[in-house]
Amino acid sequence: MRSVGTLTRADLADTVNQQVGLSRADSAQMVESILGHMTDAMENGENVKISGFGTFLLRDKGERIGRNPKTGVEVPITPRRVLTFRASQMMKDRIIAGN
Repeated sequence: MRSVGTLTRADLADTVNQQVGLSRADSAQMVESILGHMTDAMENGENVKISGFGTFLLRDKGERIGRNPKTGVEVPITPRRVLTFRASQMMKDRIIAGN
């Protein structure tokens, strides 16, 4: 069953099992395959867009100067790649309407 507050891979596989009728093993394999394909695409520098859900965006951040909040000492922050998620308008409308 679904744990409170978190949707897991097992929850997704159970839903595929119930709604599509695949075996539990095939459902889990399908979920893993989809997540793996998404991860591979992002690893190769591609953004992942799921229509009606949202977009996983990769962004390269340059080097910048930060400040240690305790001491106030300036320190360089190294360049890095960050992953962000932007929900689609349809998703935002659905979630906000649900509250």
